[in-house]
Amino acid sequence: MVPYPVEPMANLLRILLAILLPPVGVFFTVGLGGQFWLNILLTILGYIPGIVHAVWIIARQAR
Repeated sequence: MVPYPVEPMANLLRILLAILLPPVGVFFTVGLGGQFWLNILLTILGYIPGIVHAVWIIARQAR
């Protein structure tokens, strides 16, 4: 969970960035961790799974 409230505009920008470059959106949300490397793998295996995973990570962190 995020220890501070995230601005809605920041989430929108992260989601737009995740559509263009999914790993970058995940990196800005959770940093260099397991979710980032999983997203790299999903993006390599298929661009759409990488996008879905990135948007899911960003939306989950926004709660």
